[in-house]
Amino acid sequence: MEPQSVRYDLAQRTLGVLVIGGLIVTSLWILQPFLPATIWAITLVIATWPIMRAVQAKLWGSRALAVTVMTIALLVIFVTPFWLAIGTIVTHSDQVLGWTETVTTLQVPPPPPWLQDVPLVGDRITTAWAGVASSEGPELLQKIRPYAGRLTNWFIAAVGSFGLVLVQFLLTVAVSAILYTGGEWAASFAIRFGTRLAGARGRQSVILAGQAIRGVALGVVVTAFVQSTIGAAALFITGVPYASVLSALLFMLCIAQLGPALVLIPAVIWMYSSGATVAATVLLVLSVIAIGIDNILRPILIRRGVDLPLLLILSGVIGGLMAFGLIGLFLGPTLLAVTYTLLNAWIAETHEDAGGGGG
Repeated sequence: MEPQSVRYDLAQRTLGVLVIGGLIVTSLWILQPFLPATIWAITLVIATWPIMRAVQAKLWGSRALAVTVMTIALLVIFVTPFWLAIGTIVTHSDQVLGWTETVTTLQVPPPPPWLQDVPLVGDRITTAWAGVASSEGPELLQKIRPYAGRLTNWFIAAVGSFGLVLVQFLLTVAVSAILYTGGEWAASFAIRFGTRLAGARGRQSVILAGQAIRGVALGVVVTAFVQSTIGAAALFITGVPYASVLSALLFMLCIAQLGPALVLIPAVIWMYSSGATVAATVLLVLSVIAIGIDNILRPILIRRGVDLPLLLILSGVIGGLMAFGLIGLFLGPTLLAVTYTLLNAWIAETHEDAGGGGG
């Protein structure tokens, strides 16, 4: 009787696991169109939850008013810049491709004499500039010319599905509004789910995942916004032609963690070669600030959540863009950061257990 009972229990459990697994897979398949927007909405809400609570406190404790304010803020700060940037890039895609060809054939002028007198970084910038202006610079540009065109085509194609991207962003804002409304319940559910899966370890994993998400959102997005704002202001102040198109391209490159240098350095070289020395110098100074602030701001912001290596963030951005399209710029580093954080916590816990056992 006992072997039959064991076989019966084994069959029952196997069928139960298969049914539950089938339900999970089917549910994810049904929700697949909404998953990228939902994941990014969760990221936004976790990163901005302290701000929402502060807004609620200022609005007489009204959650409805706070959610309304935060939703409008997301539309203005999050959706509108991407909408304008993507629309501008897609509309002027031919010009962007033409600029890519022009940059690869550009003759770099020698560095200005005063550049070497700039404190701290003058010698370094002058040496780098002279190296680019030497015969090796144009030769290198000619070698990368075919790849630059292909990369530009790929980037435009990745952000080119303008309507779909806009729908995803609007859906993200809508889901964010829902999560703002019931944020405490959602957090409680996540913690209870983690506890049910792995007890205290699961609960701690959920908390670490939240810290990783906040670190990526602050480090990647805020840094990109600051860099692109400084770079765009530099382009408009110095009167660079097609500043709006270049600003949109610069914004997308900053979000993609490629930095503003790919736009600002050619612009500086072009300004010097055209004879606008004063404007070119102003643009150079602002460009150094825009490029260099990344090394100061991003580590500070990321460490407010969790310490993450830059290579992981860059891999997540590029891999996410290739896997999920534009929305993958945010999903990629977020998912990799959560995985990396949980893996590190698991390894550290195992090491502590081994050390305790040895004592």
